[in-house]
Amino acid sequence: MKNKRFFTPHGIALSALIAALYTGLTFVLAPISFGPVQFRVSEALTLLPFCLPEAVPGLFIGCLISNMLGGFGIIDIVLGSAATLAAAWITSKMPNVWLAALPPVVINAVVVGTYIAILSSTPVAWSIIYIGASQAAICYAVGVPLILYVKRSGVLEKYR
Repeated sequence: MKNKRFFTPHGIALSALIAALYTGLTFVLAPISFGPVQFRVSEALTLLPFCLPEAVPGLFIGCLISNMLGGFGIIDIVLGSAATLAAAWITSKMPNVWLAALPPVVINAVVVGTYIAILSSTPVAWSIIYIGASQAAICYAVGVPLILYVKRSGVLEKYR
C-alpha cells in the first residue's frame, strides 16, 4: 500500500468513515469507554489497518475526537491519540491477524495505562494490567473475528 492512497478522495472518505465509526462507538458506549476502568469497544477497529491501511488516519482522528470530548484532558488527547496512531501503523505491518492484535494491546496498556494511573492516582501496575486485559479482550474477542469476517466476506474488494 502506497501512502499516496491516503490522500485520494477514496482514502479520505474511508478515513472519515472509520473516524466516525470509532467516535460513534466510543460515545454510544461512553460509560464504559472512559476512566481508569474502561472497556473501549471501538478499539476493535484498531485491527482494520491489518487489511485496510487507509484505516490508520481514520483511527487516529476518531481517537483524537473521542479523547477531546472525554474526561482526561490534554494528556489523553495527545498521548492516547499518539498511542492509537502508533499501534495502527504497526498493525498495518503485521504478518497475520493474531499478531496484528498485539500492537494495540501492548502500546495502549503501557501508554494509556501509565498516564491514567498517574491522573487517577491508581497504582501504575494495576492500571497497565487492567487496560491491557480490556484491550486484549476487545482486540482478540471482537477485533480478530471482525477482521476474519471482513477478509472472508470479500467486502473490502467491493470498495477498493
